[in-house]
Amino acid sequence: MKNVMILTGAGQIGMAIARRMGYGMKIIIGDKKPENAQTIAKTMNDAGFDVVPIEMDLSSRASIQNIIAKAQKYGDITMLVNAAGVSPSQAPVKAILKVDLYGTAVLLEEVGKVIAPGGVGVTISSQSGHRMKQLTPEEDEQLACTPTEELLKLPLLQPENIRDTLHAYQLAKRCNEKRVMAESVKWGAKGARINSISPGIIVTPLAIDEFNGSRGDFYKNMFAKCPAGRPGTADEVANVAELLMSGKGAFITGADFLIDGGATASYFYGPLKP
Repeated sequence: MKNVMILTGAGQIGMAIARRMGYGMKIIIGDKKPENAQTIAKTMNDAGFDVVPIEMDLSSRASIQNIIAKAQKYGDITMLVNAAGVSPSQAPVKAILKVDLYGTAVLLEEVGKVIAPGGVGVTISSQSGHRMKQLTPEEDEQLACTPTEELLKLPLLQPENIRDTLHAYQLAKRCNEKRVMAESVKWGAKGARINSISPGIIVTPLAIDEFNGSRGDFYKNMFAKCPAGRPGTADEVANVAELLMSGKGAFITGADFLIDGGATASYFYGPLKP
């Protein structure tokens, strides 16, 4: 039996974190597109890791329970890396809320029930959650604490209150951040930790599609006018995950780490200000 890492979302950021933290472990990769999971699994297995790909739909509790059950056959689940989700240009409002908001909440809840003592998780949120105007304390608490099956019924998340897919995405990412705070209390009772990372523009195949798409100028302007003057790399996100998931992060839980080259700072107080 080995310690097991569950990685959801077979992309560059998830793989970078898994390569940093997953040596010697059994790594179960779940993705809605089985071919994506198989591609990342092959890349990692060819580099000496022990990876099993499976099909998983983050918007389905049954699918999440299935990946957890498969993972448990190999040993104790000691790590979760959640890098699954859909972006504002990939999906309609309803799908963004079902996957990024509800699905992430369910995943944190279900893994939290079985995470081993000393276990640790990170979920990938987004700078987008930091751009939206502040919610009321009541709304924040609703996003943090509402039972998962009631989440999508919140007034805040009804279609008439959501402007567009970007707004839905921002709400989902704000919910991720608040949910991590609330879940960290429950994980803590088991001796485990959970944090979130909010990346800015990171160069991945998906981001390159965005750069070349209809919103490309918007993205290029964003990284040109952020203090770093460039987009980030998946490995720079993994640097933060390594701190959070290693013993050096033992006192860090329930927190969110913004890693965006200063784009959010520029959005509020610099040349990116709307």
